[in-house]
Amino acid sequence: MLNQELADIFLNIAELLELKADNLFKIRAYEKAARNIESLNHDIGEIYKSGGIKALENIPGVGAHTALKIEEYLNTGKIKAFNALKHEFPNNFLKLVEIPGMGPKTAILLYKKLGIDSPEKLEKAIKAGKLKDIPGMGAKKEENILRGIELKKKVHGRFLLDVATSHAELLVEELSKLKVADKILPCGSLRRGKETIGDIDLLVVSSHPARVMDAFVGISAVKDVLAKGETKSSVILQNGMQADLRVVEEKSFGAAAHYFTGCKEHNIHLRQLAQQTGWKVSEYGIFRKDKQIGGETEEEMFSKFGFQFIPPELREMRGEFEAAAKGKIPDLIELKDIKGDLHLHTTASDGANTIEEMARAVKALGYEYILITDHSPSTRVAKGFSAAKLLQQIKEVRAAEKNVAGIRILAGSEVDIKPDGSLDYPDEILKQLDLVIIAVHSSFKMPEEKMTNRIIKAMQNKYANIFTHPTGRLIGEREGYAIDMEKVLQAAKENNVAMEINAHPKRLDLTDVHCMRAKELGVKLVINTDAHSTDQLQLMKYGVITARRGWLEAKDVLNTYSLTRLLQSLK
Repeated sequence: MLNQELADIFLNIAELLELKADNLFKIRAYEKAARNIESLNHDIGEIYKSGGIKALENIPGVGAHTALKIEEYLNTGKIKAFNALKHEFPNNFLKLVEIPGMGPKTAILLYKKLGIDSPEKLEKAIKAGKLKDIPGMGAKKEENILRGIELKKKVHGRFLLDVATSHAELLVEELSKLKVADKILPCGSLRRGKETIGDIDLLVVSSHPARVMDAFVGISAVKDVLAKGETKSSVILQNGMQADLRVVEEKSFGAAAHYFTGCKEHNIHLRQLAQQTGWKVSEYGIFRKDKQIGGETEEEMFSKFGFQFIPPELREMRGEFEAAAKGKIPDLIELKDIKGDLHLHTTASDGANTIEEMARAVKALGYEYILITDHSPSTRVAKGFSAAKLLQQIKEVRAAEKNVAGIRILAGSEVDIKPDGSLDYPDEILKQLDLVIIAVHSSFKMPEEKMTNRIIKAMQNKYANIFTHPTGRLIGEREGYAIDMEKVLQAAKENNVAMEINAHPKRLDLTDVHCMRAKELGVKLVINTDAHSTDQLQLMKYGVITARRGWLEAKDVLNTYSLTRLLQSLK
């Protein structure tokens, strides 16, 4: 949680400095520090305890000045420089800047002209027509801002999958210290792997519920206690997320796990099936009149009705019962099936680690291969580089492969798709790469037909292998650009281009629904982390969860293949 808190603070500092038109180098330094701190596998407080400020300075992207601010926050719970910076702006101003479609300059302009200092005032002003006479504001701009406000409303009170996961893991770790907690299971939408989570649902089996409740409400991550009962308690965590705990008996564990995991429609359907049989299903079990006939295990919750076991990720009422009745629930992909990562950045562009450092980290995960994919020239903000520098990097990749035994390091590039559909490097450069991933990083506001044609044209380039983060969305921050996904998927199949499931929790792009459709069409898929540091390699699990929600098996995902088979499939 400290990692996220500090990452948010440094991002806010960067935004406020940008509003002041401060030094661009300083702004980018704070942004880079935020990204790297957010992706750390280890708690930054523990890093500091183990080695002091020098250990903080060893974090990629964290310099001496940033390390001092981290130390200040860890020791005092605040950063004086950040508080002073905030006081230069109206209250809630950061919330205004964070609205997609706004931007710092627009926020300053509207504050000066109309005194708008909050999303609520902004929405009212637009609907009252007060922005029409402001320079640079037009109907299209207003429409984009209103859509941004709606996007923020949609995710208000919800948390990204990785944030919810880390908080749930912390709660489970604390409860696991109790000898009287026999089983602990996170349930709800978190267990189903949804991209955003409202609250955390925890299930515990214990014969001493009072001791479990006392321990739960006393965890240091708890900010407020909403309710504390004999078998149920609810708390608010320090980050504002609600966590609910339920203690059940062993004989009801399976029924409760099912009840608190499935979506509402899934649970209703099973209850209706029980009624047709003359049974009753609840969180306490399966009952024939007053006698419990099942529910100790989740397997029983399905087998009693003649169903194959339905994995948690599929309990969304998307045909899982029909498939389970026919024994056609797929053998879903697992993290252990992944053999390589095909979208990685290094210090050559906007990454935090070198080629060899990324390779050694991937090798430690048990992978067999990686693809280095730094940015092409058009992505200037990410230090995209020239064709000459790319050719030099190919040589560096070949040299690194000799230095890191036991892992294949492939030379690639994340190549921009230009607005006209051409690629950012000429074919004579592309053909020297082992694999090419293509991406949209500009002109997001193109009309749907033009954007779709742009992407299809890029896919028709014979050197294009993988289309990465296909909609360009950032959950809660930016809508995906408008495309006809059906046409894009058809083009991917026709041109032998794999669609990426980007595992970064802010992206998870393709979505689970698009994964399902891609599988139906026979489109090839890959799951990549888009890692900009060695720590971000751990994000792969979120891509796998999304793939599972999309009913994907290992055979549907190319980077579960051996390298030879992978290259044969894409070339």
